[in-house]
Amino acid sequence: MDQIIKKASVLIEAIPYIHAFRRKIFVIKYGGSILDDPKIRHNVLQDIVFLSYVGIRIIIVHGGGPHISARMKEQGLKSEFVNGIRVTDKATLQIVGEELEKLNAQIVKEIKAFKGDVTGLKGQENIIFVKKKKAEKDLGFVGTITSVNKEHLESHLAQGCITVVSPMGMAVEKQPHNVNADEVAAAIANSMKAEKLVLLTDVPGVMRDLKDMSTLFSTLTLAEVDELIKSGLIVGGMIPKVTSCVEALQGGGVHKTHIVDARMPHALLLEFFTDQGVGTQIIK
Repeated sequence: MDQIIKKASVLIEAIPYIHAFRRKIFVIKYGGSILDDPKIRHNVLQDIVFLSYVGIRIIIVHGGGPHISARMKEQGLKSEFVNGIRVTDKATLQIVGEELEKLNAQIVKEIKAFKGDVTGLKGQENIIFVKKKKAEKDLGFVGTITSVNKEHLESHLAQGCITVVSPMGMAVEKQPHNVNADEVAAAIANSMKAEKLVLLTDVPGVMRDLKDMSTLFSTLTLAEVDELIKSGLIVGGMIPKVTSCVEALQGGGVHKTHIVDARMPHALLLEFFTDQGVGTQIIK
C-alpha cells in the first residue's frame, strides 16, 4: 500500500509542471550511440509519447553519426572531420541522406508502436534552409542554417503530432546539405520560441568531477558556463553541447535548456515533472 501511495504522490508532484508546460514546445535533440541502444531508445520514446499525451508539443531532431560512419566503412570510404563537422562529398551526402531517412522512419515506427501521433520530416520538405558552410577547409555539401520554415513545423504540431526532423537542409539551388544536428535543434528551438531545448546525452550532465555524482551541476547560468569553460572543467564532447545551449538562450527564443542522461530510465519525466530534476539545466 505504501508503494501505491508513493506513486500517487509522484503524480501529484507533477501536476503544476504539467499545467505549466501544456501547449508549450519542447525541442529534443537525440543522436549518437544512445540512439543505437534499443532499450534506451524505447525508454526515451515512451517518455516522449507521455509528454505528448499531457499536451506538450514535441519536436525531435535526430542525429545519425555512428550509422553514417559504419555505412561508409562498409563501402570502403573514410570518414573525415574538421572541428567535429563531417566533410561531405557527393558520395558521403548520398549515404548521409539514406541513413538519416532510415533512422527517421525507425523512430516514427517505434513512436507509433507506443500509440503516439507522429510525423517524420526527412529533409526534402524544405524545413531547414542553408547556405554552404565556410571553414578553413572545404567541407563539401555541409550547410549553415539561414532560416527555418516554422509554419510547416507548426502545421504538424497543431495536429497533435510529435514531429521527427532529420538534420538535412536545402540550399537556394535545391541542393540538399548535411547539417549538424545540434545546430538544427538550436535553430528550430529559437525559431519556434520553444519552452525548452533538450540535449540527450550519455553522461549525467555537467559535472565538476565525472566520477562523483554529487558534483553534478543541476543549474548553471550563462556566466557560470563561461567560467567553467575558461577554467577547463567543461571539456571534450560536452563543449559543443553546452555551446548549443548557450547559443539557443542568447538567440532569445528559448526559455531554458537541459542536458539530460538518456541512459537513466524515464530521465525526461524526472527532469521536467519533479522538483529536483536529474540533469543540468542552463538558464540565462
